[in-house]
Amino acid sequence: MQTGRALRLKRIFKKDGKAVIVAIDHALIAGNMPPLAKPAQLIAALVKGGADALLLTRGMIRHGLPAFSRQCGVIYRISGGFTLLTDPAAFKERIISAPEEALRLGADGVAVTIKFGHELEGQFMEQASRVADSCAAWGLPLLIEVMVRGAMVEKWGQLEALKIAARGAVELGADLVKIQYQGPPEKFAELIELCPVPVVVLGGEKAPVKEVFELVRGAVAAGAAGVAMGRNIWGHTDVPRMTRTLAGLVHNRWSEEKALEYLEQ
Repeated sequence: MQTGRALRLKRIFKKDGKAVIVAIDHALIAGNMPPLAKPAQLIAALVKGGADALLLTRGMIRHGLPAFSRQCGVIYRISGGFTLLTDPAAFKERIISAPEEALRLGADGVAVTIKFGHELEGQFMEQASRVADSCAAWGLPLLIEVMVRGAMVEKWGQLEALKIAARGAVELGADLVKIQYQGPPEKFAELIELCPVPVVVLGGEKAPVKEVFELVRGAVAAGAAGVAMGRNIWGHTDVPRMTRTLAGLVHNRWSEEKALEYLEQ
């Protein structure tokens, strides 16, 4: 493994090989979200709570700079290229920055999304593969966020479609894969077994904390390397405590009951 890549991965994952990655890359695509209005204030709360890494955009990096910590990794999102002012059916992932910009910004990795099953699947894969080429040249870890869409998902079934997509991301050069959790744990473990790189699970829409904790507990039990969540962390009224609770579930394998007890103290 390249020295640079190895060192950067160490800034994302703790010694146990797991990570609580907090995604705060939503505002470009999802619009104005009040918790993201003050980047430095939010980042300070996440750092205080012990987030292992942040997944974010150039604007969030620039305006949140005073709050960053040496102990918290930075993953720079370089795909997107659409907003809520676009027809949702036309959401097309584009590469809108470059791995070299991530290095200039001081990031420890880059992130792109591939929508497998989309009519432009091949184009998305080609884009991601070219990013992987640059990341390999620079020793920069690549996170590929996997989504599955389209009629073929119904044919294969959700879990099988996710397995195909996850392995596809690995084959394109992902150093870590961000993906939807599909329980139960013993079934999701089959997906983990197919991936020789760390797998982190996304959180999706805001959900009751009990459901979030069940999801995280199930994913970790299946062998996931942690989470890459956004709204279900910074959407909570006590961001530092919610972050610490997720860290307890991921790093200390807390039960849902212990997590709820800690959060409600």
